[in-house]
Amino acid sequence: MQTSTPSSTQKKVVARSEWEKKLSEVEVNKRDLNKLVMNYLVIEGYKDAAEKFSQECGLQLDTDLESIQDRELILNAIQNGNVEEAIERVNDLNPEILDTHPRLYFHLQQQQLIEYIRQGKIARALEFAQEELAPRGEDNPEFLEELERTMTLLAFEDNNQSPVGDLLHPAQRRRTARELNAAILTSQSQEKDPKLPSLLKMLVWAQNQLDEKMSYPRINNLATAELVDNEDTTTL
Repeated sequence: MQTSTPSSTQKKVVARSEWEKKLSEVEVNKRDLNKLVMNYLVIEGYKDAAEKFSQECGLQLDTDLESIQDRELILNAIQNGNVEEAIERVNDLNPEILDTHPRLYFHLQQQQLIEYIRQGKIARALEFAQEELAPRGEDNPEFLEELERTMTLLAFEDNNQSPVGDLLHPAQRRRTARELNAAILTSQSQEKDPKLPSLLKMLVWAQNQLDEKMSYPRINNLATAELVDNEDTTTL
C-alpha cells in the first residue's frame, strides 16, 4: 500500500523595504540607459525625438538624421493608410527592398486592399485583388489564404461582426509598418529590432521564474514600473 505525504514548499517572503533596499544597491550606468533609449528612438524612426534626446544627453547619433526621417515618412504613410505613397518612397529610397522581399510586397498590397475596403471602394478593391494579389496567390498557398481572409471583409456590412474585423484595426497597419521598417533597416545594415522590448520581455520572464520561489513586490505594469506587493497583484 502506497502512502503519500503532502509536501508543501513555502515561498520565501521578501518585504517591500528589503526589496527596495536591494534594488537601490544595483548600480545602473546612466549612459547605458541613454543608449538604450536612443536605440529605440532610432530604430522606431522617431527622428525629432532622437535629435532632441541626442542634444539633451550628449550622445552622438550613429546614423544620419535624413535616414531616420526617410523611414519616419514611410512608416507614417502606412499608419495613415497611404500605402501607395509608402511604396513610392521605399522605391525612391532603395528599389531593391521590395524586389528582394516578395512577402513584404504582398503584405503591402494586402494592406492597400484593406484600405480600399475601409474606404468603401468595393469595385476598386475587387479589381485590385484580381489583378495584383490573385496572381501571387496562385504561386503561394499562404498568400492565397491571406487574400481569401482579407476578402471575407466584403461579406459583412458591419465589420464589427466580421471574424476578420481585426484587419481593419490600427494594429494591422502597425504590423505592416514594422515589417517594412525591419526590411529597410536590414538593407542599411542596421539593427532591425530595438533592445528595449527584448529587455522588458526578459524582465517578465525573470519575474515569472522568481514567482515560483518567493513572494516579493513585483512590477505588473511595465509602463509605470510601480512595485506592487504580492497580495495586490494585477494583470499586466
